[in-house]
Amino acid sequence: MTLSQWFIFFLAIQVIHFLGTWKLYIKAGRKAWEAAVPIYNGIMLMKILNRPRWWVLLLFVPIINLIMFPVVWVETARSFGKNQTKDTMLAIATLGFYAFYLNYAADVTHIKDRHHEPVSSSGQWVSSILFAIVAATFVHTYFMQPYIIPSPSLEKSLLVGDFLFVSKFHYGARVPMTTVAAPMVHDTIPVVKKKSYLFSDTFEKRNSSWKNKLQLPYMRIPGFDRIERNEIVVFNQPADTLLDMNDFHPDRNYYKPIDKKTNLVKRCVGLPGDSLSIVDGYVHINGKKNQLPDRAQLKFMHIVSTNSSVTARSLADRLGLKNYAGQVTSISNETLSDPKVLQLLNERTLFSEIDKDSTNTYFIGGFPATKNAQEQQVQQRIATILRPETRNDKHLFNLGEYDAESFVGKWGISSIEKIRFDGKGGDTFPHDPRYNWTVDRFGPVYIPAKGVPFNITLENLPIYRRLITEYEGNTLRVQGTQVLINGKVADQYTPKQDYYWMMGDNRQNSLDARAWGFVPYNHVVGKPVFIWMSIEGFTDGIANWRPRWDRIFTTVHGDGERISYLPHFLIGLLLWTVGRRLWKRRSSKSAA
Repeated sequence: MTLSQWFIFFLAIQVIHFLGTWKLYIKAGRKAWEAAVPIYNGIMLMKILNRPRWWVLLLFVPIINLIMFPVVWVETARSFGKNQTKDTMLAIATLGFYAFYLNYAADVTHIKDRHHEPVSSSGQWVSSILFAIVAATFVHTYFMQPYIIPSPSLEKSLLVGDFLFVSKFHYGARVPMTTVAAPMVHDTIPVVKKKSYLFSDTFEKRNSSWKNKLQLPYMRIPGFDRIERNEIVVFNQPADTLLDMNDFHPDRNYYKPIDKKTNLVKRCVGLPGDSLSIVDGYVHINGKKNQLPDRAQLKFMHIVSTNSSVTARSLADRLGLKNYAGQVTSISNETLSDPKVLQLLNERTLFSEIDKDSTNTYFIGGFPATKNAQEQQVQQRIATILRPETRNDKHLFNLGEYDAESFVGKWGISSIEKIRFDGKGGDTFPHDPRYNWTVDRFGPVYIPAKGVPFNITLENLPIYRRLITEYEGNTLRVQGTQVLINGKVADQYTPKQDYYWMMGDNRQNSLDARAWGFVPYNHVVGKPVFIWMSIEGFTDGIANWRPRWDRIFTTVHGDGERISYLPHFLIGLLLWTVGRRLWKRRSSKSAA
C-alpha cells in the first residue's frame, strides 16, 4: 500500500472508532467530539482506561500494534464493567467491534479509577507475558537483534556457532514493512514450520499488485553511521524466494516481502560509486587490490598432496582444521584426470553438500547445479569418491592463504595447490552468456550510487535490468536498439537508492553478490557489533558443544587480537550484586 492508501485506511479506522465509542466517551465524562479527533481520541481513551498515555505510540508501531489493539479492546470492555471471560473472548473475536454493542445496546457504567492489575493469577501471568513480548519486540526491531552464524562464509572473522548482537540503530532502524506478522520471529514460525506473516504468494502469481497489500512503504529511522568498506553487514538476501533460495534467475516472480527475505551476513567490499572486479579471487576496487582488515583471512579451495595415503578427516584433525576448514574431502588421481571432472571444476565453484542428512552427497557448484544429465552422472561418480573417510594421497581443503603456506612439510604434506576457476563462466551474475565471468574472474562492474546517473546500453542491460525493475519499480523493455524505461527512451538511469557489493571471505564457498549482484540499501538490516557467545561444534548436536572462551564477549570489528570482555563483565556483575545487597541492607536499617 502507498502512503496515501495508508492515510485513507487510517481515516477509516478513526471513523469506525468514533461510531463505536462516542457514547462510551460521554459515559466516562468526556465529550463526544473527543472520540473523533485522531491521536487526541487515543490519548483520551487511555485516560478513560486508566492507562499510560504513551500506550498511544505503541498503537502506531508495526507488529507491536498487533498485540496492543487486542489489549485495548479488552481494556475498554473491562473499564465499563465487562470483566468476564466471555467478554474478553468477544472483544477479541469480533476484532474490537464488541465496543459497538457496549456503545449502543448494553447498559454499562464507566468504572472511574479502575485498578488495572488483573484480578486472577492467570490474568497477571498473561499480562506479564504480553508486555514482555512488547518490550522485547521493540528492542529486537529498533535497537539490537540476536543472530547466529550458521555457515562458514566469513571464517575466521565470524565462525559457525558465533552468537551475535546486531545493531539496528547504527545505519538507522528499518521500520517493518510487513505489518501483519508474528513478533520476534523471521519468515517461519518454529516447530510448526509455517509462514510467520500474512502474505499470499498464490495471489501474487495472479496479480502482481497483491504483494503491496498490507505492506508499508520502505522507511528507515535516521542512523549515525554509514556502511564503510570491508565492514561486516547483515542484510536480506535480494534473490530469496519461498520456493528456492538458490534460484537466481533475474526475471522471475518473487514471493517474499523484503523484510522477510533470508538474513545473511557478508563483508561489504564494494560501495556505491565503486568499479569492482575480481582477479584470481581477489577483489579490486577502482583498479587497486582491496586491503582487508587484519582479522580477516581469505580462504580458497586447495588440493593438498601427501607422501602417503591418509584420510582427509584425520589430516584435518592433525592440522587443527576440523572446526573451521569447511569442506574437507579426499580426491583420487582418477578423479583429477577425468576430463569431465576437470571441466566441471573449471565451470563450477567447488564441492559442497546438498543435504546435511546425507553427509556423503556432494555436487559441483555452490551456486545452482546444472540439470544436464551427463554432468549429473559425473557428480554421482564424484560423490562416491569424495569422502572425508577415504584414504588417498590427495585431498580438497578449504584453506586460508596463510595456512596453505605454512602447512607444506607438516604431517607428510608434499605440496598444496590452489584451485582456480578460470574456465568457462556463465553461472555467476548476471547469468547471461555474454558475460564469461566466474567466481575467481569477475567484472569490472560499476556499483550504482543514489542520485548519480550511469549509462544504460544493450551491452550492460543484463547487469542493471533487475535493479531498474525489481528494486526500483520501473518497467523496462527493448525496442530494436533502444532501451525504454517507463515507456520512454533512455540511455541513462539515476538510482533512487544506494547499492552495495557483499561477499564472503570464503571466496570459493560463499553464496554472495557473485550470484545475485547488487544489494539495495533497503535490504540492509544492521551492523554486527558484539559476539556474546561462541560454541564450537554448534552443528554437531548439543552433546558436542564446547564454548570458545576466547571469542565470548568480543567485538566483531576492530584490529589486532581479539580481547574478551567476559572477565570485565563478570567482575562488574559481582560488584553490582554486592553493592545492591549492601544498599538494601543499609536502607532497611535506616527505615528501622
